[in-house]
Amino acid sequence: MSTAETGRRAETVDTEAGPARITWLPAENAKNARLVLAVSHGAGGGIETRDLRALAAALPAHGVTVALVEQPWRVAGKKLAPAPKTLDTGWRGLWPALTAAGLPVVAGGRSAGARVACRTAKELGAHAVLALSFPLHPPGKPEKSRKDELLGSGVPTLVVQGGNDPFGRPAEFPPGEYEITEVPYGDHGFAVPKKSGLTEDQAMEILTAAVTGWLSTLV
Repeated sequence: MSTAETGRRAETVDTEAGPARITWLPAENAKNARLVLAVSHGAGGGIETRDLRALAAALPAHGVTVALVEQPWRVAGKKLAPAPKTLDTGWRGLWPALTAAGLPVVAGGRSAGARVACRTAKELGAHAVLALSFPLHPPGKPEKSRKDELLGSGVPTLVVQGGNDPFGRPAEFPPGEYEITEVPYGDHGFAVPKKSGLTEDQAMEILTAAVTGWLSTLV
């Protein structure tokens, strides 16, 4: 068991949207912790997704404390996410707990969580944004673009996107002041088909290497 897993702890935080939860996986050497990566889930799942699990396992060895954030609706056991405004309220309410250690905080999330991070980054003083599987548009509806949320983050931003994500393939993303890394063949959950020749472990290695390298440039 890694040092991060040994030090894993859960914290409940009251927000105006209801109680939320942070699962902390501390940097392996607390004295050398460089920053906190706070990442939330999407609208249809929790913190057990393969990408969040991979980051939680990989990053503490690189001086990064990972905070896995569960929005109030998930803590309450609901199956459907509320409106974006309510998600933003929950995230804002968590922010003081995320910054309590005095370290720079990178706001992140997957899918709907990535949108929340982008929308609130500048007002909350996020150091940067990590957008996993950013839902650029609803599947099959590229005209309903959410590019303004991404381009309006106002801080250094990394997008990690599956090559076959129906919510927006990497080639569909607009030019802007952000970086983007592709996980080849990945869908919205970064699953890769067997015929691709890429295993899930290899796909996650691409993701974690990209995020680790990017975070190392921030502080």
